[in-house]
Amino acid sequence: MYKNHEGYSDPTAGAALGEIMKEYRQNRKKVWRKQAEIKARPKVYIVSRYAGDVDNNISNAIRYCRFAIEKKKIPIASHLLYPQMLDDGNPDERELGTVFGLVLLSMCDEVWVFGKEISSGMQAEIDEARRLKKPIKFVEVI
Repeated sequence: MYKNHEGYSDPTAGAALGEIMKEYRQNRKKVWRKQAEIKARPKVYIVSRYAGDVDNNISNAIRYCRFAIEKKKIPIASHLLYPQMLDDGNPDERELGTVFGLVLLSMCDEVWVFGKEISSGMQAEIDEARRLKKPIKFVEVI
């Protein structure tokens, strides 16, 4: 039984607070359910060009990630992440970024390859996906 600030029983306020809490719990369950559905989506490793026309290739990679999101997947694009903190022109740092990307690839459910021209970095990712027996999907450029 709900009691007011003076210690007296207050069934009206108690009922109102009970309804508020019931609505709150129902809303939280909806949020948790939606988040659980999103977390359960398959993780897709995005393979596309980075080197060369970097600005255009970054723009394309972002578009490919949006495409994966629209297909209810969680895109992982290491070439959008690691060049932000590592120097792609430094061979040691490039190798580090490549290895980090391959670790992320190993955690993914699928690998999607975008583009007709396959760079050496893309080929390394495709080879690793094959070694790990990951499903590989070659996606027509969108």
